[in-house]
Parts: sequence; C-alpha cells; structure tokens
Amino acid sequence: MIRLGLLGWPVSHSLSPKLQNAALNSVGLKWEYQLFPIDPAQPEKFGELINKVRIGDLAGLNVTIPYKQAVIPYLDELTATARRIGAVNTIYMREGCLIGHNTDAPGFQSDLLNKGGKIINIPRVAMVLGAGGSARAVIYALLGMSWKVIIAARKLDQARNLSLSIVQDPNTDKTECITLDSESLLPYIHQVNLVINTTPVGMYPKVESSPWPESLLFPVDAFVYDLIYNPSKTLLVEQAQKAGLSAVNGLGMLVEQASLAFEIWTGKPAPREVMYSVVGIVK
Repeated sequence: MIRLGLLGWPVSHSLSPKLQNAALNSVGLKWEYQLFPIDPAQPEKFGELINKVRIGDLAGLNVTIPYKQAVIPYLDELTATARRIGAVNTIYMREGCLIGHNTDAPGFQSDLLNKGGKIINIPRVAMVLGAGGSARAVIYALLGMSWKVIIAARKLDQARNLSLSIVQDPNTDKTECITLDSESLLPYIHQVNLVINTTPVGMYPKVESSPWPESLLFPVDAFVYDLIYNPSKTLLVEQAQKAGLSAVNGLGMLVEQASLAFEIWTGKPAPREVMYSVVGIVK
C-alpha cells in the first residue's frame, strides 16, 4: 500500500483524507492518505516522519499548522514558489531529492477569483489577519495579483519579517504592517476592500472566537475570506454577513491546493469534480 498523509497539530478536524482518498479511488489508485498528528513537544517524531518520505515509506506529505516553516531545514530543495513564500505545504521526492513546494498560494488565488466576483476584478487594498505560514502564501498570491496588502498580526516583528522576506525591498509601499487590534486597524478600515483571515482563531473546537476585534466595524462593501473551513461558518464569517458583507470559508481553497498536490504525487490530473462533491460543493 502506497501511503500519503498530512503532518500537523492538531489535524483531527481535517477533511484532507476524505478529499484525497476519494480522488485516489476515483482514478483507480490503491493508495491511502492518512493523518499524522505530531505534538510540537515531540520534535524527534517530526523528523522521523519526514524521513519516511525520503526512504520511500511515504510517497508524500501535506504540511499544515504549525509546521509549514519548520519543515524547511529537513528538505533538500524548495521550488521557486516555496522559496519565495518561505513556507511549504507539500513534500515529495524527485530524483533522489526531498523537495518542498507550496500549493496554498495558487489554490487560494484560484478560489478567490472564483468566489470574489467584481470586488476581486479591481485590485485595491487587502487586509491579511495573521503572519504565519498560511499568511505567507496568501500575501504572495495577492501581491502577484497587484493588491496592496496590510498585514495585521499580534506580533508586529513577525509581520515585518514576513513582508521583507516576500517583497524583498525594505522601501516598498506594497505592504504595510500593523498590530492586530482595534486601535491599529481603525485608520485603515475606510480603504480596505478585502479581508482574509489566515489565523487559526475560530477553528474547531474553539468556534466561539473571532480574529476580528469585537468593537470594530467592518469595512464597507468589503469581501471577507476566512481560510478556516471547520466549522463551515466561522464566527468571523457570521459577523461579516450580519454586517451585510459577502463572506466565505476556505473550503474551496482546500480543494484547489489538494488537487495540485494530488497531481504532483500521482502524475495524474486531479478529479476536481469528485473532490468538490465529496466535501459537499456542486461545481
């Protein structure tokens, strides 16, 4: 049995096994996709799992929170996209080299263009909540689409380091970095057209939380995109919709990035209709 899997902590909520196993079955591959929860307090297990790809016990891995940057020192090479983003979500072997790639950026871009409508057709100012591995992919995609990006994070230094590593120009006006709180966000509200949550705040099981400051109004006519897909309607999405905004979860991004990873591992076109159907989306 050829095995694939997802490395992260926690991962019990993930729909990736359901997606990938349905896709593998539909193209006639007797492979299996599993969850590999690795506690950050046990770093030795982290290295052991990645090494299983190198020695052929696993055909590949997806990587999620909190390991998208931590895996990099264990790899031989990064693709150009992963290197620029500084985060990896897909691992595979090619010609004896353990390679890290990032399918989050194109997966996010594809779903955003599909869901965002007219708002996305005219790039203006996006506000990204968070500065972790997922934020890196989202910001990379947005900059490639000519958006200006406001990075709002609890740790301002982390946001600044992210901006510098992706834009690679300390004098750029393509990004601004602020603290994720009401006082810092307020001056930017009038100019923001797109809000993306890349933090895990609001993810199952802590569904009562939202990354958006409670006392702060939403930007008028903005589109809100929450990368979280479990629950299907996060508190952030609910808040935005109550404010009269269009808001969606990240389920489409999950399918799109999973499809790209599937194609890397198997060399076969991803059965996207099957993958969308299995998570309840009719294309």
